[in-house]
Amino acid sequence: MHPISRWSLNAAYAAALAAASPAIAWSAWRTGKHREGYAEKLLGHAPERRGDRPCVWLHAVSVGEVNLLAVLIAELRDRRPDAEIVVSTTTKTGYDLATNRYGDRHTVFYCPLDFSWAADEAVRRVRPDVLLLAELELWPNLIAAAKRHGARVGVVNGRLSDSSFRGYSRVRPLLGPTLRSLDLVATQDAPTRERFIRLGARRRVSAVTGSLKYDGAQTRRDNPRTRQLRSLAGYTDRHTVWLAGSTQTPEEAICLRVFEEARQDHPGLRLVLVPRHPERFDEVARVLDQSGLPWTRRSELQSAIGNPKPAILLVDTIGELGAWWGVADIGFVGGSFGDRGGQNMIEPAAYGVATCFGPNTRNFRDIVAALVEADGARVVADEDALAAFVTACLELPAEARELGRRAQGMVAVQLGAAGRTADLVQKLLPDAGRLRRAA
Repeated sequence: MHPISRWSLNAAYAAALAAASPAIAWSAWRTGKHREGYAEKLLGHAPERRGDRPCVWLHAVSVGEVNLLAVLIAELRDRRPDAEIVVSTTTKTGYDLATNRYGDRHTVFYCPLDFSWAADEAVRRVRPDVLLLAELELWPNLIAAAKRHGARVGVVNGRLSDSSFRGYSRVRPLLGPTLRSLDLVATQDAPTRERFIRLGARRRVSAVTGSLKYDGAQTRRDNPRTRQLRSLAGYTDRHTVWLAGSTQTPEEAICLRVFEEARQDHPGLRLVLVPRHPERFDEVARVLDQSGLPWTRRSELQSAIGNPKPAILLVDTIGELGAWWGVADIGFVGGSFGDRGGQNMIEPAAYGVATCFGPNTRNFRDIVAALVEADGARVVADEDALAAFVTACLELPAEARELGRRAQGMVAVQLGAAGRTADLVQKLLPDAGRLRRAA
């Protein structure tokens, strides 16, 4: 990258950071976010890597991306046990989850903000052979720093929606050189590949590998974590579990009203609420208190073993949603009644949950289209339609199970993205046994 472009970006980032500082300070005081990792983010003080093993640096923004990297990390470990894998993330929730999932075997740290000095210092300390950015993390200074230090750079599980493409098209002259410098663009589908190419990525380094989210989905309900959670919650064959996952305001209140009505005729119904953002746990708890319905927190279940459990459970822990979906018979995927654009519906589909979601699912348009085409899910337009779906699942359980089986079959044919991606990444790494280049 030309120095003028680099410092122009620095100035733009600094202006944006200054403008956002009041909101960041308020969020740090109110929610505890943004209180750590300043040296890593602003100065690039990533952990200094020792030794000369080949290194793959994987970057994921937050919880969703951190989770999906698990299958790719496993594939890379199998193919290249000699390689060192390090993981960076941006948010505190992503960092905490990455530390819990990968910290025993891999170094985890906060990714530098895209200031040139921070990116240069982080790359100097980590010394990656390959830098992999998950989905749509196109940071010009970080990519340029990695290239200057001799690393190859790729995008994995590439995702680029129509709206993102239109936005990036406006700055194509600035973004084009960054995209042309990429050594790999592995996308979730063919339309996304073409969008990357139209923005400047080279066709010969791009490929459709599929979505890692399918490979990361658990399909067996008898996995140890799901069995443990079912036992902890006290659910038995007499119960029908409805899980509302990744919810946002006002979806919890909607689900509570639907649940209260449905339970009058189906006393074995149980409701599990899993809000999308941890900072909303207390807010949802207040909504539950105001409802007057009996409920408890997931974090309090340990002390409630052996005691009767309330009919409503608020999951106030991070990183468990995937396992909780295996407990559910009926599912509602949140973020779809509001303006967020939906959340990942692959996990309930993979378990064979009778799944529904609202009409606003633009972030998962391809997955929704595949599920609807397979007749493996239902789109519910509003609260009344959601109530009708839950009631139908309760009164026609055989049809609900068949809906789930069709969804599970759709997921099964999509598997293999992690292996295809790892095959391409492996070609970017130095040959096993070859002496590592000088730092």
